Amino acid sequence: MAKRSPESVSARIDELKQLIDHHRRRYHQLDDPEISDAEFDDLVREMSSLAASLPDDQAAPLVEGVGSQPSPLFAPVLHHTAMLSLDNVFDDDELAAWGRRVERLVEGATDALVCELKIDGIAVSLRYVGGRLAQAATRGDGRVGEDVTRNIRTVGAIPERLAGRQVPELVELRGELYMPVAAFEQLNQRASDAGQRTFANPRNAAGGSLRQKDPSITASRELAFWCHQLSSLGEAPLPPTHSEGLALMGDLGLPVNPEIERAVGLDRAAEYCHRWQRDRHSIPYDVDGAVIKVDRLSDRAELGATSHAPRWAIAHKFPPEERTTRLERIMVSIGKSGKATPFAVLDPVSVGGSTVGLATLHNESQVKSKDVRPGDMVVVRKAGDVIPEVVGPVLSARQPGLPEWQFPTACPACGGELVRVDGEADTFCTNVHCPAQRLQRIVHYASRAAMDIEGLGESRVAQLVDAGLVSDAGDLYRLQFEHLLPLDGFGRVSAANLVSAIDRSRQRPLHNVLFALAIPHLGATGSRLLATELGSLDRIAAADVATLAAVGGIGPKIAESVVRFFSFPSNAELLEKLRVAGVATQSEQPPPVEKTLGGMSVVVTGTLGSYSRDEAEEAIKARGGRSPGSVSARTTVVVAGESPGVSKLSRADELGVPVVDEEGFRHLLETGSLPERAHQEKPG
Repeated sequence: MAKRSPESVSARIDELKQLIDHHRRRYHQLDDPEISDAEFDDLVREMSSLAASLPDDQAAPLVEGVGSQPSPLFAPVLHHTAMLSLDNVFDDDELAAWGRRVERLVEGATDALVCELKIDGIAVSLRYVGGRLAQAATRGDGRVGEDVTRNIRTVGAIPERLAGRQVPELVELRGELYMPVAAFEQLNQRASDAGQRTFANPRNAAGGSLRQKDPSITASRELAFWCHQLSSLGEAPLPPTHSEGLALMGDLGLPVNPEIERAVGLDRAAEYCHRWQRDRHSIPYDVDGAVIKVDRLSDRAELGATSHAPRWAIAHKFPPEERTTRLERIMVSIGKSGKATPFAVLDPVSVGGSTVGLATLHNESQVKSKDVRPGDMVVVRKAGDVIPEVVGPVLSARQPGLPEWQFPTACPACGGELVRVDGEADTFCTNVHCPAQRLQRIVHYASRAAMDIEGLGESRVAQLVDAGLVSDAGDLYRLQFEHLLPLDGFGRVSAANLVSAIDRSRQRPLHNVLFALAIPHLGATGSRLLATELGSLDRIAAADVATLAAVGGIGPKIAESVVRFFSFPSNAELLEKLRVAGVATQSEQPPPVEKTLGGMSVVVTGTLGSYSRDEAEEAIKARGGRSPGSVSARTTVVVAGESPGVSKLSRADELGVPVVDEEGFRHLLETGSLPERAHQEKPG
């Protein structure tokens, strides 16, 4: 690539400055960003890289200040101590480079670090005078913020009066206002039901909720707050370390995040970043990174700050889970029960660690409430293993006259009628012989949660259907080695493996067979209940609505769906094929076990080698215990497998609840007692 001239570099820097200022205003002031955080970071990094290539005498300040100009809707507040931003790093090498810079300036500074989650919310400064909340302000441009005191008073997590016997006359602190994920989803659902525009993410929802002229609107939103910096005690000196400042805020009754940890050395800090990058979805709020801070305030004073960020702190950003890209078109897929689901075909974009070209749009109502249209620039989100989804359009980038997308009236696979039942969100293809439904029913039958036929994914099923070898799940058991060899992609080993996997599925228990049939509204739990109560596939198929609805956990809606399913002749034919194939149609009652866990509450977290999550819970309940999903003061023990939930382990540690591994779990099931090494004294 040809080397760029200093003039062209300077011109690009000027262009980037304007872009960055524009996007900062949309993000900080309007709560309506046009690009994702990651794409904004890319702009800043490009500008920094270009500036570094200029000769010293041509270099100019890159970005003055932080945040954005405060909104004229609120009175201005001059911050006593500037609210700076943070510099970012994106991998271990960059984190190590930051550590080396710190050590060059202050030797030993990285020996005492504090690691915090980077909450994806709104930066707020709180000022208490005489123990009472006197003022709350947004960051604004870092020097002047917006007075949001009336609105902040409505946030239940923020105390109006500080606690403790010796409350300083003046306390000034910084923190992050955020909206929990569950509250965000409920807010968007209410907006969608009312035909109103939804928020793109919890951060935008928190910002929009805070910047309301009417405090009652803020009060109606479920907002929360974490303190992360004690900035002033007036005339009194601050504690000598940041960690002591956090402890003091906690003693004063202020909310301090429980996931904050002290670290000796940068390696431990990097471990913290890695752990939370993996477990970021185990907590009920959004985080987009971790913040590493020098603990000793004397070291911080020596390190100082640039015009926009302290040198004593760094944000380690996690891989982005949101990106913007072009929505090329909207299509509709047909599922195993005939449900028609719209999905977006995207200009492929890297998000959440993988390339995304397709994303769900859920249903017709979601498309309308989000108002996404083919040709739009859209925000795409992929969180962990969750299916990518389109969050919403970038309205400021929409081309004039772009038409709304209309949900089709005919099935794209068979041409049958698509029907949406009044009062329901989903639309269905009414043709039970629809080839798309047939394909997806077989795919579901082979899935891990159903018959667990390894190697039989959607592309393989489609290949078998197209070859005329399979028309329903019962036909799988007629497949032979010789049938598969002529097909593309099959060799002797792969053909033998698939035949063996199909053969093994005959041994799957009745509740798996029932779930594998893809009966609308009947999930894995309901299938287990019916199999246990009625004991055979014949009895379930012959039962009436009243008999099925009388089973605990099976209501009239599921019962009617089961009866309707077995009334179709094609499904009766499928059952006969399964019987002839030797698939389990009778429920094998497990041998009775001793009630070793009577009265105990056992929480399971992480992955166990010998038990699926359902099997572990079933083993607990069979022995008289309970298996709730969260840790409380009533929890007897926590069973931690591989990659356990950090929040559950932290809660167990806080309450003094014993934690055992898988070996300890087996001991507990057999004896009803904990292994000696697991005993801890619970408080109170």
